[in-house]
Amino acid sequence: MHEGAAVEPGSVKAALQEDGVSLASGALTGRPGSTAPSETLRLDSYLPYRLSVASNAVSRLIAKAYEDRFGLTIPQWRLIAVLAEDGPLTQQAIGARTVMDKVSVSRATQGLVKRKLVQRAPHDADGRSHHVMLSKAGVRLHSEIAPMALEYEEKLLRHFDPAAVESLKQFLLHLERSAAELAAGGATGHLERAAADLAAG
Repeated sequence: MHEGAAVEPGSVKAALQEDGVSLASGALTGRPGSTAPSETLRLDSYLPYRLSVASNAVSRLIAKAYEDRFGLTIPQWRLIAVLAEDGPLTQQAIGARTVMDKVSVSRATQGLVKRKLVQRAPHDADGRSHHVMLSKAGVRLHSEIAPMALEYEEKLLRHFDPAAVESLKQFLLHLERSAAELAAGGATGHLERAAADLAAG
């Protein structure tokens, strides 16, 4: 189809344009002549990459502090923090709350149980499950770590004014929701079907 020609409703091109994707410059087809900066992947300006690098840098910094001073891994600290905030939870609920997989939650729980920082209790409604909760020792440890965590946050954000910090938090929340929607298969499936139609014909 030539540029400027009518777009047939329900066609592949119409589907892609609904998602804000243009075929005129060959962005998806790989044709030469694509000159728009947004159509060239440059890693250092690619947002998912920058987010990953920043997240890893912060995680390494925090992980070293938690491990050196308290002998905790990041998953273990996350588990302690969420239990301190939300109270007893199942491991499934902990995974959903912390965005950790089942294996990470299970390992973190087992390590903390061995150190008697958390304990398990039967689940009244589900005999196959149980609740995880902080022990008295876990509560005391959380009270020691929380001020340090807040201090690290303050130092990391010291160059930002409060309005910028709030904007950053809102941006990250919207980004998480967008990623969840894509993971659910909505926009991703739509584009994949369109790309498959392109390849077929």
